[in-house]
Amino acid sequence: MALFEQMRANVGKLLRGIDRYQFNPAFFQTGVTAQILLKALTNLPHTDFTLCKCMIDQAHQEERPIRQILYLGELLETCHFQAFWQALDENMELLDGIAGFEDSVRKFICHVVGITYQHIDRWLLAEMLGDLS
Repeated sequence: MALFEQMRANVGKLLRGIDRYQFNPAFFQTGVTAQILLKALTNLPHTDFTLCKCMIDQAHQEERPIRQILYLGELLETCHFQAFWQALDENMELLDGIAGFEDSVRKFICHVVGITYQHIDRWLLAEMLGDLS
C-alpha cells in the first residue's frame, strides 16, 4: 500500500509541474508531460488525470505520445478495459520509467468492478484485468 501512497504524493508534485506549462508554454516538454499524464492515470479514480488534461492546450494534446496517453485515459474512464490493454500492448514504450503502472490500473479496474458488479464470471474479470493467468 505504501507504493500507492507514494505515487499519490508524486502526482501532487507533478500537477504543480504541469501547471507551470500553462503560464510558460515556451517551456513545454512533451516527454515530461507524458510522464505526468501516465502517473496521473495511476491515481484513478481521483481527478488528477482530468486536471492534467485540462491544463494542456489543444495543440500539445495532438502530439503523438500525449495523444496516445489521452486515448488510454479515455478507455479507462469509459470502462473499455479490454480495449485499454490492447492499446497499451501496442504502446508499451510509453511506460518506460513508470513503476507500478499496470498494478495501479488493475487496482482501479477492481474498484470499478467492485462497485458495478454483484457477480462476474472469472473469465470476464481476467479479461478486464489484462488476461492475468
